[in-house]
Amino acid sequence: MAIDKTKVGIIGCGNISRAYFTGLGFFPHLEIAACADLSVDLAKEKAAEWNVPRGCSVDELLADPEIEVVVNLTIPAAHAPIDLQILEAGKHPYSEKPLAVKREDGKKVLATASEKGLRTGCAPDTFLGGGIQTCIKLIDDGWIGNPVAATAFMLAGGPEKWHPNPTFFYQKGGGPMFDMGPYYLTALVAMLGPVRRITGSARITHEERMATGEQTYGMKIPVEIPTHVATVLDFHSGPVATLVTSFDVQAHQVPRIEIYGTQGTLSVPDPNTFGGPVLIKRAGAQEWSEIPILHSTTEPGRGTGVADMAAAIKTGRPHRASGELAYHVLDLMHGVHDASREGRHIDVESTCARPAPLAIGAAREVVLS
Repeated sequence: MAIDKTKVGIIGCGNISRAYFTGLGFFPHLEIAACADLSVDLAKEKAAEWNVPRGCSVDELLADPEIEVVVNLTIPAAHAPIDLQILEAGKHPYSEKPLAVKREDGKKVLATASEKGLRTGCAPDTFLGGGIQTCIKLIDDGWIGNPVAATAFMLAGGPEKWHPNPTFFYQKGGGPMFDMGPYYLTALVAMLGPVRRITGSARITHEERMATGEQTYGMKIPVEIPTHVATVLDFHSGPVATLVTSFDVQAHQVPRIEIYGTQGTLSVPDPNTFGGPVLIKRAGAQEWSEIPILHSTTEPGRGTGVADMAAAIKTGRPHRASGELAYHVLDLMHGVHDASREGRHIDVESTCARPAPLAIGAAREVVLS
């Protein structure tokens, strides 16, 4: 299906921008018209590197009447403020995760978009990759019977070992839950639907971390956010899931995500990637079977959610990596911290529609429908 081309701007030319310059270029209905950064020199450097027509200031990008969608790749604390600037300029924001640091800021972004008749989108879009979309089809087609439960683990030793700017990972809006939790929670919601109740426990293991990366070796980082979070989620559709996210684990042998059904078990690929493998073991089977990836043979990577939102704006259908989905995930992340602090279950106030599954086919085409 052919649709009109959408001109896209990018704000934030840091580490993650390379993945978006690459991914957005995969889709013929998108055109990167400009990129901007607090450092205009950096924006111009990236524009030259990626053959983008213009590197400029944020104000100049937002003043461009031809740009319809703006991808916000700033640090987490700036996601909501920049999204609001984008909306005030009459454009549709698509933000890196999380949608906001605070619930109230996330709500303000959604309310402002609604008032102005604009869309909001938010990463992660990895659930639109062939791996998780294949899992969704297997669940929907009954390959494991009725889903009963799920487990998910994101266990690591912390980004101070490798990241060139690790401090923000340990500030408000960081930690393993806010950094990596969105991938796991979004994948679980895409497969099982929204969550109705949440509880868990969280702890700060070290009050201070020391960076050991090449650029930051010896830098001391104060820790403001829990670094080990164990979560229990009750889904509206019935399953109970366990999610553990941690920056305090040095080694492990647990799966990324498994879904347990009445007739079998599904092994879900890393939700921080777009591909496989997808494994299934049905009741009575002696061995695990690998399922071919059904939804794409070529993975565009980051930017699939932007492409889907741009197509949805043109055709009037709902987009999948929506602000409402991202706010539900933000609410869940705060919910487990609240539950740990207060020692109780939290009834989740927010909800969202389960994103519509993609049709079988190549990613370039399926996001258009």
